[in-house]
Amino acid sequence: MEYNLKPTKFFLQQLDELSDAAAELISKKLKLVKDNPFRNKRIKGHSLFLFRIRFADNKKEKRVIYLVDKPDVKILCILDREKEYRDLQKYLGKLGYL
Repeated sequence: MEYNLKPTKFFLQQLDELSDAAAELISKKLKLVKDNPFRNKRIKGHSLFLFRIRFADNKKEKRVIYLVDKPDVKILCILDREKEYRDLQKYLGKLGYL
């Protein structure tokens, strides 16, 4: 089964701010997610099916956060790893998932 990727406007804005190399890497990893969104690590502590994709941009660890809502995969946001997911709650509320 192939899933439909649905990026949020917020994610697309964040993607524009990344380097070209990081954007290309995310594009490749999202193609893998389209085939199997459960391949990445799940984020615990939420009732939603949230997963993350690890990547680095300008030597900073970052995460792409996505929600699996069959048959759709909603690409929500990009988080800085150094903040340890503290912004995730804020972003989920802003996007209407809480």
